[in-house]
Amino acid sequence: MSAQVDVWLRGSDVATTATLDRVTRAPESWNDDDVRLVLEEMLRAMHRLDHPSESESPIALRGLSWIVNPYDEGGVVIAIEITLGAAIAGPFDIDKTALETMIARVLAHRPASSSTIY
Repeated sequence: MSAQVDVWLRGSDVATTATLDRVTRAPESWNDDDVRLVLEEMLRAMHRLDHPSESESPIALRGLSWIVNPYDEGGVVIAIEITLGAAIAGPFDIDKTALETMIARVLAHRPASSSTIY
């Protein structure tokens, strides 16, 4: 499975679509680790657009605003916003409430160490 993410960087009036290739499991089978991966990949897509020549950096999921919204044609989308810009991924065929619960758990978990914060 591959997922799409639309990214808008602050100061730009153009959106760019990227593919979240590391997301492999079907959304209806997601667990917290899969949700963490989706959020991290959304942030990585934003970072790659803003810093195309830099290598990947570790990510700590802090300081982002998020929402899960129904998609008109079915499923839900995940929208996140940080000072760098915004990203919307999906649609995903997963229960909205279940996804919101997993995102809340993932964001509440604080890893012991990380060098990059988004």
